[in-house]
Amino acid sequence: PVKYIILTHGHGDHTGGIKLWKGEGTQVIAQKEFAEFQHYQTRLRGFFAKRNAAQFPRLAQAGGAAPLVGDAASPGNYAADIAATILFDETYSFDLGGLTFQIFHTPGETPDHLTVWIPQLKAAFCGDNYYTSFPNLYTLRGTEQRRALDYVNSLNKVLDLKPEILLPSHGEALHGNAEITKHLTQYRDAIFYVHDETVRGLNDGKDVYTLMHEIKLPPALDVGEGYGTIAWSVRGIYEGYIGWFDGNPATMFETPPAAIYPDLVKMAGGPEAVAAKAEELRQAGQLQEALHMADAALAADPRNLTALKARLAAFEALRAKSRNSNESGWLEFGMADTKKRLQAAEEFSGTKK
Repeated sequence: PVKYIILTHGHGDHTGGIKLWKGEGTQVIAQKEFAEFQHYQTRLRGFFAKRNAAQFPRLAQAGGAAPLVGDAASPGNYAADIAATILFDETYSFDLGGLTFQIFHTPGETPDHLTVWIPQLKAAFCGDNYYTSFPNLYTLRGTEQRRALDYVNSLNKVLDLKPEILLPSHGEALHGNAEITKHLTQYRDAIFYVHDETVRGLNDGKDVYTLMHEIKLPPALDVGEGYGTIAWSVRGIYEGYIGWFDGNPATMFETPPAAIYPDLVKMAGGPEAVAAKAEELRQAGQLQEALHMADAALAADPRNLTALKARLAAFEALRAKSRNSNESGWLEFGMADTKKRLQAAEEFSGTKK
């Protein structure tokens, strides 16, 4: 019989198997922030269903992220089913099978994140606070602030244990304290570096886009960007500290910048001229600029074929060179959305063969 289930944190890929493993008398252990984190995810489940379907398209195709509508999307503020039967604050421990399981609160990936330590084996289960990429300090599917300094402090807790085995939730285990110390120290220092450079830029009065461009990891701290990226993390830290207002009084009102796109497009010669510029930028390899230009043209003429084709081609080119799984998911979402819009526009104009 399964005596205990320990949840390193409340993300669905770590809680979805509870019903398969839980039997009569099984205790489910989680950190006390788990309850609020489950309420938060349930509160926004309609939003997350759509975002997850975009970011993880293969999961959506398998039926794992269907959008919710109507009342199902707004279940209430405290409507989550809390599966945990034991909620602890900072530490919890129990003995089973001749082993001691010591559990520590180590926030990072989520506020309820924990680490499991088995002293007899010198083994630490670190959940999602370490994997082989810069962490998702901000994830494109949307998240509450993930505090960089929480990651740093939690990684220090694990380092202080001097583990001989490190078992992350995703990826291979690391063996030997020297190897573990090397990887965790590099990981911790990379997070610390991005945090401190962002804070320095904030205090120097730099805007978030400047810092997203400027801040790069030095070679000794390059842990890869296969899942999280430096630029997203910089913006997550920046806006996590000070919020959305950028200091320009024009942006404090409810009218978005895109509201004047149609007027600018008209002044620039009309949607076709702007769409042609988008295609010119795409051909020149200025793919991000091409997307912005195409969006301006489409604000004035949502069925502009030149703009839609330039937008699709820019997404395809960005996808071809993407090595980040989350970025790739959103680019594929953009491609699928644009293809749908292009097909509808061609049918409307009678140009579809």
